[in-house]
Amino acid sequence: MIVPVILAGGSGTRLWPLSRELFPKQLISIENSRTMLQNTLLRLDGVEAVSPPIIVCNEAHRFMTAEQLRQIQIEPEAIVLEPVGKNTAPAISVAALKAMEQANDPVLLVLPADHVIENIPRFHAVINSGYEYAKKDKLITFGIVPDSPETGYGYIKKGNLLDVETGASCIDSFVEKPDLETARQYLDSGAYCWNSGMFMFKASVILGELEKYAEGLLRPCREAIAAGVRDLDFLRLNKDIFSRIPSDSIDYAVMEKTLNGIVIPFDGGWNDLGSFDALWQAGKKDENQNVIKGDVLLNDVKDSYISSESSLVAAVGIEKFVIVETKDAILVCPRDRVQDVKKIVLKLKDQSRNESVTHRKVYRPWGSYETMDNEQRFQVKRITVKPGGKLSLQKHFHRAEHWTVVSGTAIITRGEEEVMLKEDESTYIPLGTLHRLENPGKIPLELIEVQSGSYLGEDDIVRFDDVYGRKEEN
Repeated sequence: MIVPVILAGGSGTRLWPLSRELFPKQLISIENSRTMLQNTLLRLDGVEAVSPPIIVCNEAHRFMTAEQLRQIQIEPEAIVLEPVGKNTAPAISVAALKAMEQANDPVLLVLPADHVIENIPRFHAVINSGYEYAKKDKLITFGIVPDSPETGYGYIKKGNLLDVETGASCIDSFVEKPDLETARQYLDSGAYCWNSGMFMFKASVILGELEKYAEGLLRPCREAIAAGVRDLDFLRLNKDIFSRIPSDSIDYAVMEKTLNGIVIPFDGGWNDLGSFDALWQAGKKDENQNVIKGDVLLNDVKDSYISSESSLVAAVGIEKFVIVETKDAILVCPRDRVQDVKKIVLKLKDQSRNESVTHRKVYRPWGSYETMDNEQRFQVKRITVKPGGKLSLQKHFHRAEHWTVVSGTAIITRGEEEVMLKEDESTYIPLGTLHRLENPGKIPLELIEVQSGSYLGEDDIVRFDDVYGRKEEN
């Protein structure tokens, strides 16, 4: 049995402003109409002996993650919530411990949720090859056959060849990201692969190696699970215990030390889309080698990545540039400087700017809201509540709200009364009044909310009842 372990806890700061802290790249659509998380799961269709996956994600992304799985009709074995990010070794540890609870020593297929793979049959073939070695208690990593002297990836040096057909080899060593000249030497030698971060091993084997090489990491992982709680469909790890676990990658913790490591080369059109240059490389190009998304008008532009979400973007006389427009931010950057985008994110965080955290459209378990106007004492939002969605029973100390339904039907709790509103009907929620909004219909409920008051922050919410278990988060 193969249990996919999907690592979906990253933040994707190098893809800002597309990717934000509360809406990272694995949860957005980049490659096609599906999100990267959905594509990661769907490309496993056709692999034999695959069981429901274990998803490891950030606690703040849990409802979006669950909703995206529901959309593609995948019922996970577990969704494990990390209260803080601790790199891949703790994430894989808790997934392996959970897998051992659910099955008799399954083989784990560890996949980051933010990769693009073009040749799916070839991908399935290397998984099947890895499965045969994993059943023999080997620890497999899938190395990407390099096609350029890439300085943004770590490398794996191949050792003794084990199988001519699959190219499986012993692992000689892991190598840090090289400079350009060293990367050229690695490429010319043919002895190196890019480190993909994809792995395969029995749950018992990786736990045994962790016990051997990283016992100080594995023990608190066990404790964080034991002290964790079930929260709806999620396993919430104990925050106090998990926060004390050292941050470490599975490469450092185990793969660089194990005597049973194997690397299997993969050359099936892989990309981790870690930067806008990677998006340009993977994208469909026009006659001038530009990758264009959205409403874009160009004149004498070459070798560029230009994306528009909400406005016309026009560019003249540039080459090898990145321009990305969203509803609340615009990025302009040379393609050879895209690694520095994360420095902009750090500056945004230093200034406590919301653009580093979320988009204007914010997703909630009941639907979403989008800020349309925001001034000192009033704010206008467009609220969408999915069928069956229900906001928490709440009140505010600093703002009043006026709701106007523009599509669908709403059930409004307002103090002691309950009313039903249809299109073009409205209601007023005075400051301090207990209230709730619910969509009883079969189509999305759309309404306009006008807030007014001395403070309009999202933390001015006191929840009294919530079907999504969010009361403790206030």
